[in-house]
Amino acid sequence: MPDQSPLESLYPFLHGERQDRDKLDAALLESVRRKADDSLDAKRRFFAQNGPAVVAVAHVIAATYRRDGRLFAMGNGGSSCDAAHIAVEFLHPVTAGRPALSAVNLVADTAMMTAVGNDVGFAHIFVRQLVAQARRGDALIGVSTSGNSENLLAAFAKGKEMGMVTIGLSGHDGGRMATSTDLDHCLVVPSDSIHRVQETHVAIYHILWDLVHTLLADDRGGLAQGGAR
Repeated sequence: MPDQSPLESLYPFLHGERQDRDKLDAALLESVRRKADDSLDAKRRFFAQNGPAVVAVAHVIAATYRRDGRLFAMGNGGSSCDAAHIAVEFLHPVTAGRPALSAVNLVADTAMMTAVGNDVGFAHIFVRQLVAQARRGDALIGVSTSGNSENLLAAFAKGKEMGMVTIGLSGHDGGRMATSTDLDHCLVVPSDSIHRVQETHVAIYHILWDLVHTLLADDRGGLAQGGAR
């Protein structure tokens, strides 16, 4: 019998064969272990290589709030859920003693997005909202696993033109976001797995949230009350 590929050995039922229940569960449990290890490894590698860059982004977001600015978040598909998650973390802090901070989820208004997408084009769904709502000194964070989302790139260009701080979270090689002069900061998770990239993005913005509150608490002399835990 020829050697099986790793995929065939884990999931033989995908190749016209069947396993008994015990063997199948054992294979699936091994898959769980491998995926969990891969997720942890992706996070460890990213933060080992990019810790100072994460701290730098935390500083610029904290500076935005110091000057009474707002944070705008955007993304497509699964990354639109990340944009919503980022916004709610800052608007509704789960740790006692931390203040609510202004954040706008640019994916929340479906009427606005579908109107602009239908009348002008999908690439403009975030740009139009920034023109109406954002101002110089605000911060814009966009999440894209590929780094090539046209509507994010258009919004970063408009945000940069308006004097916003522009921050990207991307994956793989960073795509066009990583090389664009319209981004002040781009945190790239160097993985070929969309799932590992997305899982690391969640860890990044949870850590950013914590660091921003720590920096703002330090301004108030209140690290004991509002600092990182």
